[in-house]
Amino acid sequence: MTERFTGSFTQQESIPEAGIEAAVAVMRHGRLHRYNTAPGEVAETALLEQEFAALVGAQYCLAVASGGYAMATALRAVGVGPGDKVLSNAFTLAPVPGAIAAVGGVPVFVGVTESLTIDLDDLEAKLGEARVLLLSHMRGHICDMDRLMAMCDAADVVVIEDCAHTMGGAWNGVPSGRHGTFGCYSCQTYKHVNSGEGGFIVTDDPHLAAKAVMLSGSYMLFERHLASPPKEAFDDLKYTTPNISGRMDNLRAAILRPQVADLATQCARWNARYHALENGLRDTPGLTVIERPAEESIVGSSIQFLLLDWAASAVREVIARCAARGVELKWFGAPEPVAFTSRYDSWRYAPSKPMAASDRILAGIVDMRVPLTFSLEDCALIARIIRDEVSRIHNRMSA
Repeated sequence: MTERFTGSFTQQESIPEAGIEAAVAVMRHGRLHRYNTAPGEVAETALLEQEFAALVGAQYCLAVASGGYAMATALRAVGVGPGDKVLSNAFTLAPVPGAIAAVGGVPVFVGVTESLTIDLDDLEAKLGEARVLLLSHMRGHICDMDRLMAMCDAADVVVIEDCAHTMGGAWNGVPSGRHGTFGCYSCQTYKHVNSGEGGFIVTDDPHLAAKAVMLSGSYMLFERHLASPPKEAFDDLKYTTPNISGRMDNLRAAILRPQVADLATQCARWNARYHALENGLRDTPGLTVIERPAEESIVGSSIQFLLLDWAASAVREVIARCAARGVELKWFGAPEPVAFTSRYDSWRYAPSKPMAASDRILAGIVDMRVPLTFSLEDCALIARIIRDEVSRIHNRMSA
C-alpha cells in the first residue's frame, strides 16, 4: 500500500487564548491605534516592544507593519538612498531585494553555499562595492556570524540582519538579529509569531532607533514608547525625518504578546519536527541533507534539502510525485517564479549577472514548510514519502 499524507502545509495553530482575549478587549474599547490611549493606559504595542527587546537583549525595539517595512526602514535609517548599492543574498525571498528597491537602492547579489548560507568568500570579494549589507538568514540558515562581522567591521560595512526565518535562533549564543546594527523580524502568518502581518526592528544605537521611530510615523508622540531612546535623541531628528507611516496597531500587538512570551517553547516544538524529518531523510540516495553547524541554534519551521546536479525534469518529477501523495514541496530552481519561490535573476528591477556556482545550488534546492500542526508521526510519514520518491527516481537515473 502506498502511503499518503492528508494534512495541510498552510494550516497554522490557533492564536493563544490569552491573545484572543486581549484582542477582544482592544476591540471592545476601540483604541486600536498605538497612540490612542486612555489616561494612565500603556498601549499594547509599547508593551510588546519592551517585551521583545528584553527577549533578544536589545536596547531598543520598534513594532511595525511588516518585515519588509522593517528592512526598508532600517535601510533608510542608515542612509541608503537612490542609486546606492547594497550587498545582499542571491538566495532569498523577494521582500529583501524589494526593500532595497523601495529606498531606491541597487542590490549587489552575493552567492550561496551548499549550506544555504551567504558565500563569505564571495562577500569578501565584493565588500568594496557597497557600504551596507542586508543579510538574509534565508529559510533559517545562519552563516558564520563571527567571520562575517569581522569582515564587515574591517571594511566599515553596516550589517542589517533579515531575521524573518530566525526569530528565536542564535549563533554562538547570540540571538539572531543582535550581531548587526539592526535586526529585522517578521510576524507574518508563516513566521514564528503570527499576527497576519507585522514586524520588529531592534538596535542598540540610540540615534538610529530614534530615526526609525520617526520614520515609522510617531509624529511627536515618541515619548509614549517604552523601548525607544530618551527624548533628547529626537532633538536633531524630529523636524528633519520624513513620516513614512508603518506603525503596528494595538490589535496585532495584543495577539502577539503571548506568542512572544512562549517563543522558546514553540521553537523547541519546531525543532523536534525538523529533526524527525531530517532523520527520516538522511542517507537517501541522491539527496543531500543540509548539515547544521554546532554554533547554530536553529528554529526548524521549514526544511530544505538538495538534489544537486539533477536534471530539471527529474526534480519536477519528484515535486509532482510527492504532491500526488499529499506532500507539498517548493523548488528554487524553476526558471519562472512560483508562489514565494524566485531567483535573483527573476527580479528584473534589480540588475544581475549569472553566478554559475550559485545557479548550480539554486537549481537543486527543495523547500518544505513545517507547521506546528504536524505531529511527529506526520513528519516521519512525510520523510518516508519523500525518501521513497527521491530514491525511486534516483535509482532509475542510475540504472
